[in-house]
Amino acid sequence: MNVALRLPESLGMRLKEFSKRENISMNQFIATAIAEKLSALQTYDYLEERAKEGSAAHLSSMLKKVPNRKAETFDK
Repeated sequence: MNVALRLPESLGMRLKEFSKRENISMNQFIATAIAEKLSALQTYDYLEERAKEGSAAHLSSMLKKVPNRKAETFDK
């Protein structure tokens, strides 16, 4: 798929400099950035849907099963 993309000049220059420094194409960088953003958004949607399946009563019952003890030093 081909997509025409217009970037502000300052952003385009930073992209060009970064791509050159990291030895990757600008196309590769943009494709990776889009993939990362879509993954984050899909994760948010997934967690939002899972949250709808939960309830405060279920959370409370699960928390009651956790032993009541002091936190380990490394957890403070």
